[in-house]
Amino acid sequence: MSDRLIQLSDTLQRFLEERIQKIELARRELTIEVSAAHYLEVATILRDNPEFHFEQLIDLCGVDYSDYADGTWSGPRFAVVSHLLSIQHNWRLRLRVFATDNDYPLLASMAPIWNSANWFEREAFDLFGILFEGHEDLRRILTDYGFIGHPFRKDFPISGNVEVRYDPELKRVVYQPVTIDPREVTPRVIREEQYGGLK
Repeated sequence: MSDRLIQLSDTLQRFLEERIQKIELARRELTIEVSAAHYLEVATILRDNPEFHFEQLIDLCGVDYSDYADGTWSGPRFAVVSHLLSIQHNWRLRLRVFATDNDYPLLASMAPIWNSANWFEREAFDLFGILFEGHEDLRRILTDYGFIGHPFRKDFPISGNVEVRYDPELKRVVYQPVTIDPREVTPRVIREEQYGGLK
């Protein structure tokens, strides 16, 4: 493993101590997991402390762990994963935090710390239903205004809940319940008798 990643891991453990719940060094990537209570504090330290100087948030996304590990996952359902970059030290870090309430997933917003988190958090809200406390403009960004539900959640129906079509009689777009019949999408192999010369 890279000496630089080991150095970063040691420095993180020294400065963040009990705030880190888990630290993992795998596949030449470093991941730390923190609790929702320490999320904002840790993010501020990672940005402001000259030992780290993670001045850029590259990406932030939501994750639904409900079917993780073939359904044997027993931890919290929703998490937010952020990828940070320190140009000064040439370090990358993955920061993961789980929302404590599966019915009302709420985490602190990173937008006041890294401005680039703004649209990423809106996307996680829209697609997963994760709420970000302190976000100034938390509204849908990819789905329609009247959209119900969060399409990246594992329990969201594949065909959706409503469909949109243009009605030529009403001369406007109408919303209606989905008319697609659910079907099995398992591939089937049908062989004719005497296929391949066998009797």
